[in-house]
Amino acid sequence: MKIAVIGANGKSGTLVVREATERGHEITAIMRSEHPTPAQHTLIKDVFALTRNDLSGFDAVVDAFGIQTPENFHQHKGHLVHLADALSGTPTRLLVIGGAGSLYTDDTKTKRLVDSPTMPEEFKPLSIAKTQAYDALRIRGDVVWTYLSPALVFNPEGERTGEYQLAGDVLTMNADGQSEISYADFAVAVLDLIESGEHQCERVSVVSR
Repeated sequence: MKIAVIGANGKSGTLVVREATERGHEITAIMRSEHPTPAQHTLIKDVFALTRNDLSGFDAVVDAFGIQTPENFHQHKGHLVHLADALSGTPTRLLVIGGAGSLYTDDTKTKRLVDSPTMPEEFKPLSIAKTQAYDALRIRGDVVWTYLSPALVFNPEGERTGEYQLAGDVLTMNADGQSEISYADFAVAVLDLIESGEHQCERVSVVSR
């Protein structure tokens, strides 16, 4: 399959590229500047400058965009709207690596994690920005999207076990009562969803077993 990874040099994007290339897919790494990558192709371009033509011909586009400066948190929503507009009406799937804050705390779906005491105050501004981005995407009926929320503890140093469980809109715990997932296992889930074609126009959450 032909897959583009936006933010291919970031922590999540790097592991998605690695997982995808090891599975034999044809990968285009989209980055703002040159970085070493195992991807077969690279496109050096800012996400806001990407055009419909840049993204044409791919089976899937993985959005691993990330920004950590508070004054630019609004770009989480802005860039996602831009990508959705560029892919509008096309068969190309858009898989977004999102946040956990928009998950509901229980099955009543009356409170989101970002609004609960569980969410540390220092993480709330970023979580709010990512939640706003998700809310802008989930109403789109013109894009074949899948939004992936990691577990509450998203561990960049965790090992690749190749095992995980998919859940839905509600924060889910693993067998040990923890909400956690490694970046490496999250990348496995991303590729599995691309290959299976499942959960189109849905949000899924990913948690370790």
